[in-house]
Amino acid sequence: MKDLLSFLITPAEAAQQHGPHDRIVMSSRVRLARNLRAASFPGWAKKPERVRILETVQPAVSSLPEMADSFAEAMDNFTALDKQILVERHLISREHAAKNVGSGLVLNRAETFSVMINEEDHLRMQALRPGFQIREAWTALDRMDSALEKKLEYAFDNELGYLTACPTNLGTGIRVSAMLHLPGLVLSEQINPIIQSVNKLGLAVRGLYGEGTEALGNVFQVSNQMTLGESETVIVERLEKVVSQIIEHEENARAKLLEQKPKVVFNHIGRAYGVLANAHSISSKETMNLLSLLRLGVDLNLFPNTNRALVDELFLTTQPAHLQKQQSDKLSAEERDLIRADMVREQLKNVARPVTK
Repeated sequence: MKDLLSFLITPAEAAQQHGPHDRIVMSSRVRLARNLRAASFPGWAKKPERVRILETVQPAVSSLPEMADSFAEAMDNFTALDKQILVERHLISREHAAKNVGSGLVLNRAETFSVMINEEDHLRMQALRPGFQIREAWTALDRMDSALEKKLEYAFDNELGYLTACPTNLGTGIRVSAMLHLPGLVLSEQINPIIQSVNKLGLAVRGLYGEGTEALGNVFQVSNQMTLGESETVIVERLEKVVSQIIEHEENARAKLLEQKPKVVFNHIGRAYGVLANAHSISSKETMNLLSLLRLGVDLNLFPNTNRALVDELFLTTQPAHLQKQQSDKLSAEERDLIRADMVREQLKNVARPVTK
């Protein structure tokens, strides 16, 4: 097996990627669920059938032009740590990380395409783009899906559309999402009304790692709920429109906080800087939440000589699996907290205290 870490782009390179509105929209993702005709869904398939499906699908995906020089591997060949690193980078789902024999992954070199094989469906392919690029992600994934459909026979019904293991994915099988950094709405206590109004539009708001997870670091995922009865274009356009409105609300919330409660903003950001620059033990959760405030400070020009990429890199490198991967010994949670604090202090040693004049 190729070494996963030598294949993946470095956290520093990942943090340098830019896209439209990336102060607020950290990334855009479009996912398609597809299944093979005349084959049991992964949850029902016995191990030999899952292995056979993997052996059919993986070469077909790897042969696509977009996946040239890709990383293709069966899930049972990954270590638990490698799987967790892929989850922390949003390249596979937490559910896929739990899979073993008969499941697989194909990932392209730029990490803009990731295909999970035998997760909940035979194929879960996704296109990822930095910033607000939902339409671009959809166009790229649609092209890949069309090419793959010439190589594999999909399970499709003329009335229902693409057949999926879960009824909520039936029809188009599309899930469109954007990962948003919304500290302004959280600090101004507007986030709950925003979430409620988004839910009323038939969209879901989830935490950092999707369904059932909390919004660590003020990071929220907004995605469509239903996939049946509407075209992919309509779903993409609706999400684009809602995300544009949330961007506007977040920008307004930040401006209003600075205008009406500057000391509250400076206090939050100053305390976050103080703890991160001086702590000798810090948990992953506290780090994420404080880095979120530091990122806000950079965006508000309170750290004039600091690049946001420094904070975005720390968002990744301070997470448990990335931290563990840098060490040769297995670390306990307490040891990780000590090493994490040392690493953050070292990275921030040349970052001057926030300018709050």
